[in-house]
Amino acid sequence: MTLTSALLIIASVFGIFVITIIFTRIFGLRTFAKISSIDFASTIAIGSVLASVILNENQSLIKGALALGCIIGFQTLFSIIIRKNKFLQNILTNQPQLLMKDGEFIYENLKKCNVGMDDLRAKLREANVHNIQHVQAIVFESTGDISILHSAENLEVDSTILEDVNKVN
Repeated sequence: MTLTSALLIIASVFGIFVITIIFTRIFGLRTFAKISSIDFASTIAIGSVLASVILNENQSLIKGALALGCIIGFQTLFSIIIRKNKFLQNILTNQPQLLMKDGEFIYENLKKCNVGMDDLRAKLREANVHNIQHVQAIVFESTGDISILHSAENLEVDSTILEDVNKVN
C-alpha cells in the first residue's frame, strides 16, 4: 500500500462518515434502528455502501452519498407509508407472532416462524429466565428478534403490549 492509497482511505472514511452523520441528523434516529425488516435491510445496505466507498478507489464520495441518500430516503418513505396506511402495513410488513402465552407453547406459530424449541431455550437463557413458570409470553418480533416477557411475581401481561401480535395462525 502506498502513502497515497492510505491517505485516500483515511479521507474516504472521514468523508463518508461525515455524510452519514449528516443524513442521520436529517432523517432521524430511525436510520439505524431495527424496528422492521426494512430497517434491518437498510442498515446492512448502508454498511455495504460505506465499505464500498472506503475500500474501492473507483467509488466517489458523491456516488456513495447518493446511494446513502436513496437508501435512507426509501427507508424513511417506507416507514411513513406503513405508519399512515394500515392496509399497506398489513401487506408490506410482518406481524409479530405469539410463540407462547401463559406457559402454553403455540406450536403452529413456532412452525410457521421456523423456530425450534432449542432456539427458544437459548433465548430463555439469554433473557435470564430461571423458571418457565415465570414466562408470561414469548413473541417472535417482525425483525426476527424474540422477546420474552417474564416476571418472578407472575404478573399478567398488559393487553396493550400484545395488541399487534398474531395470537394463533
